[in-house]
Amino acid sequence: MTNRTSLSNIDVITLDEKGTIHKNVTLVVENGIITEIGNSENDQFGSTAVDCTNKVAMPGLVNSHCHSPMNMVRGWAEDLPFVEWLEAIWVAESGITPDDVYWAAALAAAEMIRSGTVAYNDKYFYMHRVADAVQESGLKAALTWTVFGMGEDTEVGSGLDETIDWIKELDETSKGQIKTYIGPHSPYLCPDDFLRKTVELAHELGKGIHLHVAETKAQVDQSIARYNLSPVQHLDKLGVFDLPDVTIAAHTLHVDDKDIEILVNKNVIVPHCPITYMKLAMPFPSIQKCVDAGVQISLGTDGPGSNADMDMFAVIRQTALIHKYQTVDPAMVSGDTALRMATQAGAKAVGMSDHGMLKVGAPADLILLDMNAPHLRPVHNIVANIVHCVKGSDVCDVMVNGNWLMWNRELKTLDEEQILYEAEKRAHKIVDRGKKQLRQYARD
Repeated sequence: MTNRTSLSNIDVITLDEKGTIHKNVTLVVENGIITEIGNSENDQFGSTAVDCTNKVAMPGLVNSHCHSPMNMVRGWAEDLPFVEWLEAIWVAESGITPDDVYWAAALAAAEMIRSGTVAYNDKYFYMHRVADAVQESGLKAALTWTVFGMGEDTEVGSGLDETIDWIKELDETSKGQIKTYIGPHSPYLCPDDFLRKTVELAHELGKGIHLHVAETKAQVDQSIARYNLSPVQHLDKLGVFDLPDVTIAAHTLHVDDKDIEILVNKNVIVPHCPITYMKLAMPFPSIQKCVDAGVQISLGTDGPGSNADMDMFAVIRQTALIHKYQTVDPAMVSGDTALRMATQAGAKAVGMSDHGMLKVGAPADLILLDMNAPHLRPVHNIVANIVHCVKGSDVCDVMVNGNWLMWNRELKTLDEEQILYEAEKRAHKIVDRGKKQLRQYARD
């Protein structure tokens, strides 16, 4: 039986090659696929018809790098520089359990759906429980279980071999909803032999790798002192960018011309998370040279322990603003560029090659914005309003594969009340356990 939904009287931001914008049209979804965009005169018998006056449809957002369960430490380690913040967060995270991760991931899923994200690229621990939350929510995701390779006592939940078993099992059961990566943390923490092993396994399994690269100038200086190579060049020498699937090199902020050439030639995806950098006062250069050279820049929130929230519309706006400011060029990240970074570019990171445009034949992974709000009027340039004015709370409806995850601002797949209760209760216990474990470790 055909599952058909007609969205009438709607404006559509397609983000296609021409940047086409349709005004006051009908968008038809059948069995999870967009089948019509236009002034439909077809018989709508059997359709669920929805009047979308004053609403705008656009591709759902993709969060290309995050640590979603870090919402359990949202607001806990505040006003600290990056290294001290990282140490404080690790103390708290040492007390987290698999069940905590499940409820944290469910909380993140609720937040992301409410703010227009339809897919995300998550890197954390106990990822089998994150997968449970993804499958229940109806979102799409790429998941990476972070490993360090510095000894059994440094791993959280599982070492590399166990995470490979998890990858194999999830690949068989997720029915295409979830993509997986191999997850060494970074070149500044993971030993070279361990990184080589992850590369070997990536080739055996046909996988990519998702890791952190060149987050600070100090990391670059450390790499040059140790290897006479930048982090990007060092990883390239180890084969991290020559994999059967893509490499996700999160952040990769401090790069030279040779690094940029490698990133372009090896088709590396670089998630950019500017709100985290600004909040932690991490100096970072403009992405202009990378963009001009053709580096695949996508957008992410990073963890809500640093960013503080997972609102991708905030990331879109801040990306445009900070790079205009840094380059002293108001044309930097202009037009719908930031929207494409938050949709099409990020989609590659989660294995959604056909995502990021609203067009006939594309999956119905879309969001509706309620434009009937004071901060969104008047509308001289609808794209400018979306980039610079829309907030996550303006998202009123979210559809993935033709299924409503949120309709009329009501979550349809998650029990929000229970999630809020469990998350609040567990967050304080997590931090307390982490502090106790640290004190016990110091005594031992």
